[in-house]
This record gives sequence, C-alpha cells and structure tokens, in this order.
Amino acid sequence: MEKKKLKPFVMPMVYGIAFAALLMSLVMLDNLQNKTVMGDDSNYQYVNNSIITSNIPVVAEESSVIKPYTSDKVEILKKFYDSKSSDEEKQNAIIYYNDTYMQNSGILYKSSESFDIITILDGTVIDVKKDEILGNIVEVKHSNNLISTYEGLSSVNVKKDQLLKQGDIIGKSGKLELGENIENGLLFELINDGKYVNPLDYFDKKISEI
Repeated sequence: MEKKKLKPFVMPMVYGIAFAALLMSLVMLDNLQNKTVMGDDSNYQYVNNSIITSNIPVVAEESSVIKPYTSDKVEILKKFYDSKSSDEEKQNAIIYYNDTYMQNSGILYKSSESFDIITILDGTVIDVKKDEILGNIVEVKHSNNLISTYEGLSSVNVKKDQLLKQGDIIGKSGKLELGENIENGLLFELINDGKYVNPLDYFDKKISEI
C-alpha cells in the first residue's frame, strides 16, 4: 500500500495552532490572577495597595510614659507626698525650707553629676520661667489633660509653644536649695486634670491607661 505524505505546509500550521493556544492560555491565566476576589468597595483596603502606596503603619505603637532623664546615676532624694502612705513615708516626703515644712508635690531627684532632662511624652511647651529658689522651670502639656513640670534646670533648650517629641532634651539639671543644697537636681511634677499626682504611678503607663 502506498504511504501518504503530509503536505509541506501542514506541520508549520500545526505548530502555529499550538503556539496560539499556549499564548491564549497565558493571557487567561494572567487575567485570573489580576481579578479581585471581591467587588470594588471603598470600605476595603487591599494588601497590594496598602503596602505599596500607604504610609500608615500596619500596627500603631502607643507611647508609654518615660522617666524625665536617661542617666543611670540619678536617684530619688524625696518622693511624692501621699496622704495614704505610712507615717514614715510621709515624713520622708516633707521638704523643710526657710523654717517652713512643705509637702513634696513631685519627685525630687539628685545626681553626682549633671544630667540631661527629657520630656516624658510628646507635648507642647506652655511655659518657660525662672524662680529664685527653683531655678528655670519648664511646663509641657500632653494629651489626656496631662501636664509635666521640670524645675531646677541650670539651662533650657526649649521655648514657649514649641512642639516636643518624647525624649527631646529640655535642659540640664541644676542647683536646688530645698532644705539642702543640691548641685545636680530636678524637681519633677505631674498634674492630671488639675491635680498633682504621684509620677511613680504613671511611669511605663500607656496613654490610654491614664
């Protein structure tokens, strides 16, 4: 029996059809990958859009109150006067100056050397003033009606109405004459809703917990 031979143009035609089918398959696969799972809805933010085009962090980190210094040589000389504390603690929180006994409304710090004083949270400087006894004083207002006061500064790095970031240097520790001469001291006070509060109860607390 005589064998039939394929026409010369048949094989190129078969290859052409196969190539066209492969190309169509790739186009359909690409369309499926780019098609959104859900319909267009402005209430949704898709991962590919938010990661590439958005500057909003995935997790917003909430600030916690830090201490007004970074030096490891700073120590507490006088604690906050708390009427609920023991008699011994209350006695140790009394400041005697110029024949007058005063209840300590903050924390009195001292150090063997000069140290930087920093802001405990983001805030706005609402006052900068000078006192004969307490030296330079800086008041900073934070969120949640919280005000921090830094007293006894030998130098000041900020001015009124200045915006501060947590940890910004406000000034340097200075000389305080509160019953005893303190060469490198800081009287730190915290006011919440118009009342003096114990700063030790606020350190490391998140803003939402205040």
